[in-house]
Amino acid sequence: MSEKTIGVFVGSTRKDSFSKKIAQNVIDLFPEGFNAQIIDIGNLELYNQDYDDMPPTSWVKFREAVGKLDAFLFVTPEHNRSVPAALKNAIDIGSRPYGKSVWNAKPGAVISVSPGNLSAFGANHHLRQSLMFLNIYTMQQPEAYIGNVTDILGPNGEITSENTKSFLKSYVDSFVTWINHF
Repeated sequence: MSEKTIGVFVGSTRKDSFSKKIAQNVIDLFPEGFNAQIIDIGNLELYNQDYDDMPPTSWVKFREAVGKLDAFLFVTPEHNRSVPAALKNAIDIGSRPYGKSVWNAKPGAVISVSPGNLSAFGANHHLRQSLMFLNIYTMQQPEAYIGNVTDILGPNGEITSENTKSFLKSYVDSFVTWINHF
């Protein structure tokens, strides 16, 4: 089996993002043979179809990087019951121009993160709608909603809850099994 490269897309571009901290913890849970890495989305110009014929350099580099990935993991907070603008922008850039989507027919998974009790449920499901349309084979079970995130992160961003660590390890194991189906 050759090494699989997993792109991790963090919905929040905030420096001390809870989603980024969870993503960094999750990356460490992938087994040997799976190289998970965060793909930066914070420097992408806003998608505008007028630039499809002459796209900005950031779009070209992003599309090339995403096109080489074997699978996608989205780790996102919730903004106004939906996904953050930066993540939606990255999804749109990767899906265009029409017929040249870099997302097509690859496995994916979603983890939503929130300091509140609802665990970014709305963002998780809105994101799944876009992924379904883009033909990303999104893992259905288990679902991952990480609520009350401020209670489970230590001062250096490490997960302090053994229950959360155990859950995320089982989630990654399920995702690895899902990826291996493709």
